[in-house]
Amino acid sequence: MKKIIFICLMFTMLFACKSASSTTVSTEATELSTKLDRPTQVAIKGNWILTNVSYAGSDYIKVNSFDLADSKCFIGSSWNFISNNNKGTMTLNATSCTPFSSPIVWSINNQGLFVLKIVDPGTKSKNVRSGYLLKVAGLTDNSFQLIDKINVGGQSKDVTYQFQRAN
Repeated sequence: MKKIIFICLMFTMLFACKSASSTTVSTEATELSTKLDRPTQVAIKGNWILTNVSYAGSDYIKVNSFDLADSKCFIGSSWNFISNNNKGTMTLNATSCTPFSSPIVWSINNQGLFVLKIVDPGTKSKNVRSGYLLKVAGLTDNSFQLIDKINVGGQSKDVTYQFQRAN
């Protein structure tokens, strides 16, 4: 099983944490496959804009996506995926949020899981020991979704990141 870091949600009345990855993702989970889904990776190569973040209770719950910023700060962000070396970049540029840009390392395994590592500048990706697992869904030529699971009040809820092709 992959080691996973914690993503925490803060909202007015409750505080809920989500294990994006841990030494055991779940006692019921199967072993994480390292076999890549190359056709899906090739399908999402290129430049994308994250156009929407949606989840149940979004009026009341504040999600801190990828331990970086409020999920709403990701709307309008630019993502570049290079499929032949599994590298890329992400750039947050929402006017009401702190700008952020970083190299990323990513892959899609044959279980349909998008594996994401955010790499600090000057750090080699092989030295990044934590990352995020998201489900790939709704892939077309011009759009796809990444779906994360969060724990809110003991219940599992989906956070959906909607991407549109930029070029």
